[in-house]
Amino acid sequence: MREKYALYEIDDAVLGASEKERSQMDMPFRKRNLRILFGITIGVFGIFFARVGYLSVIQGEYYAQVSQENALRVVPIEAPRGKIFDRKGFQLVYNVPSTNVVFRFSQEGREVSKDVYTPLQEFFSLSEEEFSFAYEEALKGNVSEVLLKENITQEEALGFSERERSFPGVVLKKSIRRQYEESAIFSHVIGYENALNKDDREKYPEYLLTDSVGRRGLEKSYEEELKGVHGAKRVEVDALGKIRREISSQDPQPGHNLILSIDAHLQKTLFDAMQEELDKNDLSRGAGVAIDPRDGSVLALVSFPSYDNNIFSERNNTLYGIISQDENQPLFNRVISGEYPPASTIKPMISVAALTEGIISPDKAIESRGGISVGSTFFGDWKAHGFTDMRRAIAVSSDVYFYSIGGGYGGVSGLGMETMARYDKLFGFSKKTGIDLSGESAGLVPTPQWKEEVIGERWYVGNTYHASIGQGYLRTTPLQVALATSIIANGGTVFEPKIVSFVESSEGTLVKRIPHEGTKLDIQEDFFQVAREGMRQTITEGTALSLNDLSVEVAGKTGTAEYGPKDKTHGWFTSFAPYESPEIVLTVLFEGQENDGYHAVPVTKKVYEAYFSSSEEKEE
Repeated sequence: MREKYALYEIDDAVLGASEKERSQMDMPFRKRNLRILFGITIGVFGIFFARVGYLSVIQGEYYAQVSQENALRVVPIEAPRGKIFDRKGFQLVYNVPSTNVVFRFSQEGREVSKDVYTPLQEFFSLSEEEFSFAYEEALKGNVSEVLLKENITQEEALGFSERERSFPGVVLKKSIRRQYEESAIFSHVIGYENALNKDDREKYPEYLLTDSVGRRGLEKSYEEELKGVHGAKRVEVDALGKIRREISSQDPQPGHNLILSIDAHLQKTLFDAMQEELDKNDLSRGAGVAIDPRDGSVLALVSFPSYDNNIFSERNNTLYGIISQDENQPLFNRVISGEYPPASTIKPMISVAALTEGIISPDKAIESRGGISVGSTFFGDWKAHGFTDMRRAIAVSSDVYFYSIGGGYGGVSGLGMETMARYDKLFGFSKKTGIDLSGESAGLVPTPQWKEEVIGERWYVGNTYHASIGQGYLRTTPLQVALATSIIANGGTVFEPKIVSFVESSEGTLVKRIPHEGTKLDIQEDFFQVAREGMRQTITEGTALSLNDLSVEVAGKTGTAEYGPKDKTHGWFTSFAPYESPEIVLTVLFEGQENDGYHAVPVTKKVYEAYFSSSEEKEE
C-alpha cells in the first residue's frame, strides 16, 4: 500500500492543483477523439472492402474480359495477292517482302497523348493528314492494326528500332508488296495496287486498315479474284501492344492467279517499235492494240507515254507527284480512254453500210477531181484519184467517193447521217466495248438531234460529209477502231475484247474461264468480203505499199485525222493478217504528227515481222 500512495504523492508533487484539475477535464475529450479516429478508420476500410466487393462480384466479369482483351489479341496474317501470267506462262507480277509500320494499341496505349508521336511523324515524313487518320483510327479500337507507313527502308527500320520504346503501340510488321516485271511495258494493262485510305472505308468496309486495293488496270478490275483471304494468329501482348507469345494461328488463303491473253513477246515488240518511232520523230503520245478477231482476246495493249507502276508499289510519293503533274498524262490509257476522229479507218465500215442499204454497187466508179462543191462550200479530197470503184476507193482513200455514198452527190443518194449513225453503232462506236479494264470511254457518234441539243445548231450536209470520212464531231477510241476492224476481218461477228482468259487458284486449278461469246451482225458476208478486198489493195497498190513485201499477206487502212493545229494530225493504221484467215488485228495511233507522217505503218511492219517469224519458228 505504501508504494501505491507513493505514486499518488509523486503525482501531486509534479502537478499543481490547477494543472491537475485541467488534466482531469481533458480526459473525456481525448477519449472522444480516439473514438472518432477509430470510426473514420473503420469507415475507410468499409468503403474499400465494399468497392473491392463491387469490382470483384458485380463488375468482375467485365474487368476480367478487359484484362483478357489487353493480354490477348487477334493479329491478321496478310494473304498474298494472286499472281499474273501472260498466255505462255511468263510471270508479270511478283509478291516480295516488305516492312510496314503499324499502330497496335492496347487499352493503355490509347491513353497516350498524340504529342508523344510527333517525332515519329517527322521521322517518317508523314503528312498531318496521313498521321491523324492512322492515329484516330487506332484510337477507335475497332481493328487490331492500323497502317502508319508501308514499305519502309532498311535505314528507317533501324532508326525506328533505336527509339521504338518511345512510341507506345507502334510496331514493325513484315508484309508483302507487288513487284511488276517490265513495268513500263505492261503498266497500262496490269495497273497497280495501293494502300487503303480514308476515302475507301465505305467502298471496302470489310477490308483491314493495313490492306491494299487495286487502283488501275487488272489490279482494279479483278480485285475480288486477286485479294485472297487473310489468316490470323492469336497472340499475347504486353501493355504497349508488343507480342509476347503466339497462342494459335490460321494460315491465309492466297488470291487467285490471272492467266492473260496478252502475248508478252508481242507486247514488248509493239512497245519497243512505237517507242523508237516516237523518239525518232520527237513525239510523245500514241496507242497500240492487237486483238484476235476470232474471239476478241487482247494480244497486246500499249499507251504512250507509259509509267513505272513499281513507283506506286514502292510508295515513292516524289515520283508519283512528277507523274501526276506531267502534261502528257502518263497515267491516261489512250487505248481505251483516248477519243479521236477515226479519219479514213472508218471507210471500210461505211462501205459495208452502203452495200447493205443498196446505195451503190461495189463496181460502180465515182470520179474524184480533188473535191466537190456544194453551193459556195468546197469539200476537198487529199488528192485527185480519178475514177474509183469501192475497193479502190478504200485502197487509195478517196474522200469524194465516201462523200458521195455517205452524204449523197452526183446521182448517188447517200446514206444520210441517221442511217450512217446506226451502222457506226453496229460496228461498236459510241458505246463501250466491254473490255475488262476500268475507265473506258464510249466515244461519240453525232446525229442531227445531238447537234441541236448540245451545240444549239441545226445539222448541215457538210456535217454528214465530214462524218462519212471519219472527221467532224465523230470520236472513237483506238480499241473501238480495232474492234470494228476485227468485225470486217471475221465477217461480221462482234466480240467483247477481254484481257484475262482464265482465273486459277494458287495451286493451278481452274476457277473460272472468261467467256468469249460473239454476236453475229445481220449483214451479208459478201459485203464484208468487198471491204476486205479493198483493205488488201491498200497494201498492194494503195497507201501502205511498204507492207507488200512481208512474208504474210496483210490487209489494212490508213487514216489521217485533222484536229486543232493545221500542221498537225493524228496518224492511224488499222490492219489484220493473214489476209485469208485473220488471226491478229493491229491498230496503231500516233498523236500530233506532221501532216505527211505515216509512223503507224512502219510500226505495224516491225510488229508483223516479229510476230509471224516467231509463229513460223514455233511451227518448225
